[in-house]
Amino acid sequence: MLLVTGGAGFIGSNVVAALNDAGRSDVVVCDHLGTDGKWRNLAKRQLADIVPPAELLDWLKGRKLDAIIHLGAISETTATDGDLVIETNFRLSMRLLDWCTTNTVPFIYASSAATYGDGAEGFDDDASLAALKKLRPMNLYGWSKYLFDLAVAERVARGEKLPPQWAGLKFFNVFGPNEYHKGSMMSVLARRFDDIRAGRMVQLFKSHREGIADGDQRRDFIYVDDVVRVITWLVATPSVSGIFNVGTGKARSFKDLMLAAYAALGSKPNIEYVDMPESIRGSYQYFTQSEVDRLHGAGYNGGFTTLEDAVKAYVGGYLDRPDRFR
Repeated sequence: MLLVTGGAGFIGSNVVAALNDAGRSDVVVCDHLGTDGKWRNLAKRQLADIVPPAELLDWLKGRKLDAIIHLGAISETTATDGDLVIETNFRLSMRLLDWCTTNTVPFIYASSAATYGDGAEGFDDDASLAALKKLRPMNLYGWSKYLFDLAVAERVARGEKLPPQWAGLKFFNVFGPNEYHKGSMMSVLARRFDDIRAGRMVQLFKSHREGIADGDQRRDFIYVDDVVRVITWLVATPSVSGIFNVGTGKARSFKDLMLAAYAALGSKPNIEYVDMPESIRGSYQYFTQSEVDRLHGAGYNGGFTTLEDAVKAYVGGYLDRPDRFR
């Protein structure tokens, strides 16, 4: 069996869909389904089991697994409960790492581009302890992911035993189907799509930095299908271990993203720019762009979808349909 933690979430449910599409029904999901309709992300899937996170460690006793794909986390960058975030994102990850080490099971886990903080040290996925220690995450979520990367890197540096395959994935700005339960953490495209389709004014932030135009704040937007291809490639390539950026390597603006959505609908852009709230101006990132040389160097050649093609696929295949779920 394959275990996908966070399997009812955004990226996790897309991974489960890809595994089902590849003919695997022996997929176990560990997640909280809650009361916000997150179950709909899995409504079209065949599963071997759904395990509540509180029962996971007991469930694992005596199990034989092909791999653990560990995507479960408190992923809100605005989270403030430090004890809960560390218990969920760091300590549980450590227990799973130890289990995979003891039971010789491949372990693929979600790190985050949030570990890079404001980007002052760049976006190089150098997994050495010296390089990691230069990073300064800006929020609790990023710090929790950073702590786990450090713990793994420490074991590598000391030559300690690890799972037969281990891979940490620093996701950049992922968007695509099944992100609808994420509320304010949804992509701006998903949040604004109904306004775009209805012809209502769409607001983007003005720039408060000299030399950068309004709406030209840039992110490395990556379509979830591309992320899933990287994960399934790793599952199929157990010889590859390391910490890797998962982004396109090309930063695009929020304005580009919105214009691509208007183009996908064949409608006229209707965008206005509003002041960024004072509370976030000091910590707002104006630019993120992954370096993907290490991923390519490890043998990945699946390519990445252009922003325009990704938005077209998302809009036409999901957002502009009565059933938006994969």
